[in-house]
Amino acid sequence: MSKKTGGLSRRNFILTSSVASAGLLMAGHALAMLSPTPNTSGTTTHVDGITVTSVLFRNNEIMMSGNVYVPPDFSENRQYAAIVVVHPGGGVKEQTAGLYALKLAKEGFVTLAFDASHQGASGGLPRFVDDPMKRVVDFYSAVDYLTTLPYVDNNRIGALGVCAGSGITVKASMTERRIKALATVSAVDVGAATRKGWEGTTSESELIPTLDAVAKQRTVEAAGGAPVYVNYVPKLGDTSAPKDLQEAADYYLTERGKYPTSTNQMLMTSISTLASFTGFEGADVYLTQPLLIIAGSKAGSLWHSQELQNTAASVQKTLHIIPGATHMDLYDGQGATVAASKLAPFFKKNLA
Repeated sequence: MSKKTGGLSRRNFILTSSVASAGLLMAGHALAMLSPTPNTSGTTTHVDGITVTSVLFRNNEIMMSGNVYVPPDFSENRQYAAIVVVHPGGGVKEQTAGLYALKLAKEGFVTLAFDASHQGASGGLPRFVDDPMKRVVDFYSAVDYLTTLPYVDNNRIGALGVCAGSGITVKASMTERRIKALATVSAVDVGAATRKGWEGTTSESELIPTLDAVAKQRTVEAAGGAPVYVNYVPKLGDTSAPKDLQEAADYYLTERGKYPTSTNQMLMTSISTLASFTGFEGADVYLTQPLLIIAGSKAGSLWHSQELQNTAASVQKTLHIIPGATHMDLYDGQGATVAASKLAPFFKKNLA
């Protein structure tokens, strides 16, 4: 039987060690505000005039679950530019990733939003693993899948990452040269956030006691003991959390954004893989594709976007800051509409 964190306070686990920065997740049951998408491979539905098809594709031994969105004028006899959309850590394809996939499909792109392995509707055991380098391999497999679609132009593939999905997108695109342009929204390098805290001001040494606890837990599980899980977002109304994460709870724990396959739990032992991830390392050499970075001026995570702008080797790179917007404002509503209004022309220009 699994168990929740014991022996360590929730504040120490989620705030001091910055586990919450792993990607903003949430529990959910019924869905109200999000548009329904198909949940059986090969079936389709229509959302705001866009056809959405549920697909499965292989990532080594794991079957990945995705949704493909096609433009309103779609024809299988044409070839389209395509965009891979990567969700926040622990999130699912039906949430903000699906919203951006939908918006970009309306602009004429084929888009693919997919669940990370070990999470959502994708396969992989044990469940609720959050390993950024596994997610990089997920990304490679998503690009592989797009290249098998006859209506996708393999020379015009781009990528978009949201929150922790941005760190995955950046890391993967450095070595995935089939990606010709990439963009980030409310970017987070989850490794840096785990080490330095949500706002980048925590002493990295404060993580050591948590890593000690993870080491002990790995030993327990190696001997057959029960796994331990931690939460991604704080409870609604928890004012001790950083403002961005309080707003994350409002998105993920309410009808605004909750979804049945979002479970607000992560294996505690994932903390060590998060802490060892270096999402932007190497960007000064290998990240050469056109790059658009979008963030809110009031986001506690803004420092990630600024670092990426300063580091990336891309000759064509733009940091677009939306005045007055927080991290979570760009997940839906007017914030996402403004962000999409910048994303569409960027990808049209660079995937022409």
